[in-house]
Amino acid sequence: MDPVRFMHPDAIRALFSTALSAMYKQEVPLYGDLLDLVAEVNAQTLAAQPALAERLRSSGDEQRLSVERHGAIRVGTAEELQGLRRLFAVMGMSPVGYYDLSIAAVPVHATAFRPIEAASLRANPFRVFTSLLRLELIEDPQLREQACQLLSERTIFTPGVMALIDRHECDGGLTDTDAQAFVQEALETFRWHQSATVSAQQYRALHDQHRLIADVVAFRGPHINHLTPRTLDIDRAQAQMRSRGMTPKAVIEGPPPRQCPILLRQTSFKALQEAVTFAGGDGAPGHHTARFGEIEQRGAALTPAGKALYDRLLSQARQALGAAPSADNAEQYAHLLKTAFSAFPDDYASLRTHKLAYFNYFVRDAAKAHGTDLETLIEQGAVGFEPLVYEDFLPVSAAGIFQSNLGDSTKADAMTQGNQQQLEAALGARVIDETTLYAQAQAQSIASCLRALEIQATSA
Repeated sequence: MDPVRFMHPDAIRALFSTALSAMYKQEVPLYGDLLDLVAEVNAQTLAAQPALAERLRSSGDEQRLSVERHGAIRVGTAEELQGLRRLFAVMGMSPVGYYDLSIAAVPVHATAFRPIEAASLRANPFRVFTSLLRLELIEDPQLREQACQLLSERTIFTPGVMALIDRHECDGGLTDTDAQAFVQEALETFRWHQSATVSAQQYRALHDQHRLIADVVAFRGPHINHLTPRTLDIDRAQAQMRSRGMTPKAVIEGPPPRQCPILLRQTSFKALQEAVTFAGGDGAPGHHTARFGEIEQRGAALTPAGKALYDRLLSQARQALGAAPSADNAEQYAHLLKTAFSAFPDDYASLRTHKLAYFNYFVRDAAKAHGTDLETLIEQGAVGFEPLVYEDFLPVSAAGIFQSNLGDSTKADAMTQGNQQQLEAALGARVIDETTLYAQAQAQSIASCLRALEIQATSA
């Protein structure tokens, strides 16, 4: 009897991200325009920078570029978060990193579900930044109780998707037919809901406490609030957004423009004001502001030393500005940021030498190898290196995107301290430390090079 053949999680993830993108394009037509813009900018950048194009080809990044997306979703309870953990596991996605957004007066903390193996990232690097509402940060006790009650009355997963998740966990996978059904059922959790489950008065009370609280609590389920394509030149894309009918942010979040990009830069257009129907009475019409369009440019993953330097220089620029970056001070902030980051090396050789970034090592020319010391092999031209792509997120950047796009004028004072243990308890699992993943990937690439060169030397 032939064994049951399961669809690979990478393939299920690719199916889901494609289906989600198609659904979101129908719901938010500007997202389709954003994809067109990013595709044009990427093509122009690759044509103008042959060295970059060659590096992307050799690393396998070029083929993933056009399908690369990250999404974001917000949930309200531990049960909902655990359900998402099980759902994403079907697609080979694990919780990576802890993000405390309360430092910017956003009442959530989060993790990011994503693939963690190099081959899976090359196949499809779909990620979902997943936030959990921190109900304890709702100051009004009566409103907090009301939010808890509303969340306890909803179910955000279809019976069909839960049955398929159970089957996956029991059997160890899904057949092609079941995987196709899983994707269609899972989409329902991410679909936009135009009808609120609260009255206009209840919505206003939740909204006045914080916009994100209304977004999470006032509907019968969560919704994908943005899908983010990856661009190779975020400054050029930002400049072209307005001509496409998009109102861009005044300030790009993250580090300044560099010859060797690091971490993550993000920009977006303002959230859409969308019609909703409130519950109660005659179903009064209203509006809700939540979903927006975002683009990102990814750079090198930084070591703890590199991240510490990044944090220090970013803080230096913001302190010199003396205010939150905005349209009024965007030019001044760009200058301060560029000045501060002049202290951050901007060539890959220096980033590697000073151990500020993580790298993938590969055999460049085995014939030149004479010895097994890595530095010697690099000097000989036997081994080459390229930066590991940063696959994760920046907490301050995420908070800045939330605040600017939702029109939040709240002063970004810290609400409380982060609580990773609380998130992990709600998640029902430990989150993976992203730094460990990068360090392991770098070490594995070094070991692979040395093994290959030893084999070559033995056979010669």
